[in-house]
Amino acid sequence: MEKTYYSPADLPKFGEITELQPEMGRKFFSYYAEVFKEGALTEREKALIALAVAHAVQCPYCIDAYSSDCLQKGADENQMMEAVHVAAAIKGGAALVHGVQMMNKIKELTM
Repeated sequence: MEKTYYSPADLPKFGEITELQPEMGRKFFSYYAEVFKEGALTEREKALIALAVAHAVQCPYCIDAYSSDCLQKGADENQMMEAVHVAAAIKGGAALVHGVQMMNKIKELTM
């Protein structure tokens, strides 16, 4: 296997983050489990949102986990790729909208 900074073998160790701070870890995992329960959104919809967010924040562990989760919850490849494109559009738009800051600064400096 190719050596990378992010080791796929580390993903299953996620639950071990409670070792150094058990109370906070339990609280996090309790909250996490509650967030992903079916509510106004289905578990499948939440998995697709998580997949999109995983791409936006560029977390390879989350991408692996939610790619699998989406498939297990019945999402298809087209839905998953569409979610990734939504993330890309939002992330790109967020970068571009900050161009307004630059334009404001240019106007301030050149007027």
